[in-house]
Amino acid sequence: MRHYLADRTGLTAVVRACRTAAGRTAAKARDESGSAVVEFVFLGTLLLVPVVYFVIAVGQVQGGSFAVVSAADHAAKVFAATEEPGAAHSQAAEAALVSVQDFGFDAGDLTVSIGCGSGACLEPGSTVTVEVALDVPLPLMSGLGMSFARVNSSATQIVEQYG
Repeated sequence: MRHYLADRTGLTAVVRACRTAAGRTAAKARDESGSAVVEFVFLGTLLLVPVVYFVIAVGQVQGGSFAVVSAADHAAKVFAATEEPGAAHSQAAEAALVSVQDFGFDAGDLTVSIGCGSGACLEPGSTVTVEVALDVPLPLMSGLGMSFARVNSSATQIVEQYG
């Protein structure tokens, strides 16, 4: 009988210890309630901001590539359609500038070079090649002058033989 009472007293102590530990765990859980929301918002913001910035940057590079293709095409067409050789270069450069500005890029980031095939530039049947390059600035930091990427395009146009 003594042995049974000794075991029962030990069992009571174990049950009491378990209840105390469970009470501490419940109190600890009550102290940390709501912290998962804070952690989720913090980590979500920390991960989401760079992803959104990257998507904006890729979109800006894509816009820059559309701008240079349009600028090269328009400049080549304007150059080939101009009748005066002296005004052809300035009008083609102006057409490229307007086309790039339509896409929201600055004139300072644009480089235009015009080359003619064999012979004079505006002889009937000759070719005119316009190469356009654009430095795409970092998104939301265009005033700092840092380039994110450089995109370029070229277009060739044949001067009409019978004007």
